[in-house]
Amino acid sequence: MAKFRKQAIVIEASRWFKNGDHPEDNCQVLLGSDGIPFLSEGKIVRYFRHPDVNDQKRCEHCNFRFHDHGWIDTYEGGHQVCPGDWIITGIAGEKYPCKPKIFEATYEPARA
Repeated sequence: MAKFRKQAIVIEASRWFKNGDHPEDNCQVLLGSDGIPFLSEGKIVRYFRHPDVNDQKRCEHCNFRFHDHGWIDTYEGGHQVCPGDWIITGIAGEKYPCKPKIFEATYEPARA
C-alpha cells in the first residue's frame, strides 16, 4: 500500500469545553420562561440533542453527561463534541471536532 504524508498547512483551532466556547458561537444571554437567564445555543457547536440518548447518560469516550456535550454539523454529517475536544477549521472553512490525543499527535503551534 502507498504511504502519504500530511501536507504542512496552518489551521485554526479552538478548544471546546461548554456551550459558547467557540469564538464564532455568538451566544447571547436570554431570559427563560422561568425568569432564569441562560446562554443561547452556539452557532458552530450546538447543544447535543438525540432522541435515543438520555442527556443524563454518561459518554463512553469522556464520561461526561451527554447534557454537557455539543453537536457540530460537518460535510460528513453531524458529530458529537465532547468537552475538551478541539474544533478545527479546515482549509475550505469547514469545522470539525478532533479528540485531544489525536490533535496533540498531529498538530503543533505554528510559528509566527
